Amino acid sequence: MNETRRAALQAALKDLPLVAILRGVRPDEVDAIFDALVTAGFRMIEIPLNSPRPWESIERLAKRCPDDVVIGAGTVLDPEACQRLADLEAPLVITPNTDPAVIGEAASQDLAPMIGCMTPTEALTAARAGAITLKLFPAGKLGTGYFKDIKAVLPPDLPVLAVGGIDLDNMAEWVAAGIDGFGFGGSVYKPGWSADEVGERGRALIAEWRRVNEGLNQASELEREADA
Repeated sequence: MNETRRAALQAALKDLPLVAILRGVRPDEVDAIFDALVTAGFRMIEIPLNSPRPWESIERLAKRCPDDVVIGAGTVLDPEACQRLADLEAPLVITPNTDPAVIGEAASQDLAPMIGCMTPTEALTAARAGAITLKLFPAGKLGTGYFKDIKAVLPPDLPVLAVGGIDLDNMAEWVAAGIDGFGFGGSVYKPGWSADEVGERGRALIAEWRRVNEGLNQASELEREADA
């Protein structure tokens, strides 16, 4: 990963750790959808490999991706995909599962493995293998109580994103529970939605992220003042 993309990834994870997941997007629509999301403010965008002609979409975006945006593939199940992503300079390697072979190959190609996990065993295996971010999946089914239970055993400096079943209605609950960010699938894009609709939904999700974090920061500040 070149230094520009590395800096963009670090900035995104720090300032706006939200991934737009374009499952089912077609190459003929991906440019307009991508532009709408970037305009809305998204800085990490995933093309799942079970979408129609996904490599064509990834290649199209890689050729025109702004310096402050990071793209890559989701539903990465085979290590061989990592070399192809490295060749395209599309560093996100996002999986639904914990496969040390995929993580190891992503790390060897200097990519950014964001690794799906559900159990503590999977999460710690992913961390040891070199994941830069954990993806709690399916988060909506597991719930914030489950996340709180496993968070205590996870490396404190390893971000965890909640993916699966996250939308405007439950973001605040997850932020309050200590989640570091989100991956949005059907809440930001579904096949058949126009670029304008995707952009509108993307803006609403980012606005909610900022609103709930601002409220949490204000509450923390009030607590510190009360303890002073």
